[in-house]
Amino acid sequence: HEDVMQTSYPELSRDSLINNGSGEAVPLCIIGNLPYYITSQILFALADASHVEDCVHSATVTMQYEVAMRIVAKTCTKDYGILSVVFQLYAEPNFHFKIPPTVFYPQPKVDSALIGLHFVGPKELRKRYNGVQPIQLQRVLKTTFQQRRKTVGKTLKRLMKELYSTDAEEDDVLAITPPILADAETELLPENWMKKRPEELSALQFVEMTR
Repeated sequence: HEDVMQTSYPELSRDSLINNGSGEAVPLCIIGNLPYYITSQILFALADASHVEDCVHSATVTMQYEVAMRIVAKTCTKDYGILSVVFQLYAEPNFHFKIPPTVFYPQPKVDSALIGLHFVGPKELRKRYNGVQPIQLQRVLKTTFQQRRKTVGKTLKRLMKELYSTDAEEDDVLAITPPILADAETELLPENWMKKRPEELSALQFVEMTR
């Protein structure tokens, strides 16, 4: 037994008795009932571990229903937010079913849900990030979703002025053409992307906007 917040998943994977016959530990498949008050921290730790030595393959976990709905939320919905973008970038999330309070003892005051996260792995994740640093994407997500009723163009103008301390007129700060990805299979930003609200952009479109 270990403190889940102190667990080293790469080390756990290497020390696992399960191996592929060549002495190398296989990625872990995590199954658990997550404490509501640290659900996000655990999920982010698993996401980080999934691209470090490819040591976490998947997670099948129960959590508060509202958190689950934010993870699997589609664009253009009120539940779509930072959790949606991050976990739809790092994994293929799947909502299995809703769980009523009556199946637990003692009964919680909220509904729960079982979801599955199949992490895409380091190679695919690097392709999805397309050269963008996670810290850069994190800054863009935080800035845009903190003011989710504003268009991304307006919020990014302020961010760029803060980052570059520019003296240019505000309307000129983001006067750029939508960037085009080298990979034709990757989602391109819509032509009017600056007029979109954050919940209208997919995870890959957020990456491209950051780039």
